[in-house]
Amino acid sequence: MFEDLSMGKLLVIFLVIVILFGSKKIPDLAQGLGKGIREFKKALKDVEDEVKKPAAGDNKSESKPENK
Repeated sequence: MFEDLSMGKLLVIFLVIVILFGSKKIPDLAQGLGKGIREFKKALKDVEDEVKKPAAGDNKSESKPENK
């Protein structure tokens, strides 16, 4: 996907971003992007942990045998 991006193309993209948002807004945008990525990774890890955790009723060794 990004294999055809040369240094010149990246420079043009960066200049367009600076023109659109201004140099003072770029750190705020980067900080917001970083927070968003961090929250996404945390949520993804939480979901993976929830999927890997066995369900509460699945463990048969915890169930008590019935006396008849």
